[in-house]
Formats: sequence, C-alpha cells, structure tokens
Amino acid sequence: MASDNVHAEKEPGIGRTLRDDLRGSDFRRTIPREFRDLRDFMLDEERRKRLQDMNFLKRWILVAWWLLKALVLKLTPIRRILLVIGLVLVVFRAGYSQDGQDVQVNFQVAGVLILLFVLALELKDKLVARKELEAGHAVQEALMPERTPHVAGWSVWLYSRSAIEVGGDLVDFLRLDENRYGTAVADVAGKGLSAALLSAKLQAMLRVFAPDFKSLAELGSKLNQVFCRVTLRNVFASLVYVELRPNSGTIRLLNAGHPPPVIVRGTSVQKLDKGGPALGIMHTAVYDEQHFELSKDDVLLVYSDGITEARNGAGEFYGEQRLLHGLQHPAGVSAKVIGESLIAEIDRFVGEAQAHDDLTIAVLRRE
Repeated sequence: MASDNVHAEKEPGIGRTLRDDLRGSDFRRTIPREFRDLRDFMLDEERRKRLQDMNFLKRWILVAWWLLKALVLKLTPIRRILLVIGLVLVVFRAGYSQDGQDVQVNFQVAGVLILLFVLALELKDKLVARKELEAGHAVQEALMPERTPHVAGWSVWLYSRSAIEVGGDLVDFLRLDENRYGTAVADVAGKGLSAALLSAKLQAMLRVFAPDFKSLAELGSKLNQVFCRVTLRNVFASLVYVELRPNSGTIRLLNAGHPPPVIVRGTSVQKLDKGGPALGIMHTAVYDEQHFELSKDDVLLVYSDGITEARNGAGEFYGEQRLLHGLQHPAGVSAKVIGESLIAEIDRFVGEAQAHDDLTIAVLRRE
C-alpha cells in the first residue's frame, strides 16, 4: 500500500502536465520543425524533389495527401481498418423521424474513441521499441572506453554521440601491452539497431585481433575478411586504427575507407591519405600501413563523417573548412579542450536542427 501511494505521488497529473507543456513549449519553432521531420521521414527523395517546383497551394494539398496515404499504408491491417472506421464515424450522421420529428444521430464519440484506441496501440509499439533502444544504448555506453585514457607523453580525448538512441559509430581504446596502445574510430553504414549490432561486432573483432598483429596492413586484411563473412550483403564499415607508444611521437595508422584524419602542426594542417577500401566491400582488399612522427603540441584528429556532414536548420553542412578552422588552438591546450570546443562549435552551428548522423572524434595530442 505504501509503495502504491509513493507511485501515485510521483506520477504527475494530466492537468499539471498540460500546463507545463504550454508554458515550456515554443510552438512557433517546434511545430514547423516537427512537420519537416515528419515530411522528410514519410516522403522519399523523388517526391521531395517534385514538391520544389510546385506552387504553394498545390504543394500543400499534395503533401497532405501523401502523408495521409503513408499513414494509412504503414499501419497493420487491423489498425488500418479501425482508422478508416473511426474517421467515417467522426463525420457520419444518420437521421430518422419519430412522432413527426426529425432525429439526428451522430457517432463522433465512438469514432474518436476508436481513433484514440489506434493511437494508443501505436504508442505502445513506440514505447516498446524505445525501451529496446534504451537497452541497446546502455550496452553501447558500457562498451565505450574512458573519455581521457592515460598514455605517457600523450593527451587523448575520445567522444561519440549517436543521432538516435543507438548508432553505428565506434570509438575504442586498446591497451595492447605496456608499450602499445591502439585507438579506433569506425562507422558502420546505416543507422539504428542493425548498425549498432555490427559496430559491436567490429569492436569485438578489433579487440581480439589487434594484439596479435604487428603489421597494421595484415590487421586490416584480417578484419576485412572476417567482416565480409559475418555481415549482410552491401553492408560495410569504415575504420581508422591508430597505434602509438608511450613517450614516443611515432604513430602507425591504418585507414579502411574512412575520412582521412588530419595532423595539425601549429597553424598548418596536413590531411592524410585516404587508405584502402572500407571493410566488407571486397574479400581481396589490400591495405597499407602509414607512419608519422608527431612533435610536441602536434595534434592528430580522427573523426567520422557525421562531423563534416552535420547540418543546420537551413540544410547547410558544417563542412571540412569549418572543421579545420576549429582545430586552430594555442600551444599547450589539451586534447580534451580541443575536442570539447569542437563539439560545442558544431552544436552551435546545428542549433535546434535534428541530428542526421552520429558524431565521433578522437583527439591525440603529443605532449
């Protein structure tokens, strides 16, 4: 009984919740943003292109029809039938004569109840799916390395943020032995749960194989062969794996189809080679091992394409030029400060626009 009372006290009432919603909501910005998200999700690229050349009235009529059609077709058969019945009952009226008087009967209440029932079923599915995604997110968080791992002579900062609950980006840190440390940034094609599962699979493969391979070229070939066997067709992953040693500026790097990392030396920026193909594209792919020497205060940045492809409300990309400009920092600034300032700058650029891709970076600064 006591636990029931505590639960009742903690659960907010409907009236209070609605008042808080009205006070804290910015309808002028929220509703247009929600509509754009709905339109972009429901309509394919071809239909969105067709809308660009239409006049205002025709465009809105067509969008309303396409959204209604998509809503009906995406429901299960039973819910689709219930939706149609509910809509009909909302507008249907019947009449008859009794004792010389016309009596009108409407079924709006029954129609509204049926529509609310369909809405409740869809909400139930959404909450179940969200619960599963939250569980997946908890697993991904548990597999994440510490954000600032310690390596003598280095300042390291690792960061990853999914666009939704779970994502296909991967950042990892491996202590191979006393003199070898590995940092990996990867991006599995796709989004959501399937990409997250393959990302976890790639992380497990990397942790198993990396300690046993002295050659990063051979490591890339091994990862590719296994990834080709264990993944679905037309699914691939890009990867940058960096190996470094304590108190040494020498780094070894493997790039498998990932955006080229950059080295910042004072005011100059060096963009590294593209590397081999992404993992999972071809069984016979060949990879090269790259070698670099970093001096004091030099910075190596490895990032996923979600950084440069972050978009603001106007659809403008953050881009490579803004990224390179954001890496200019005074000497002595830690990897953490560099990384956090970069993420903050991207968040300011994106504003309230919906995230379209995961954000992942690894900042390695030579001390």
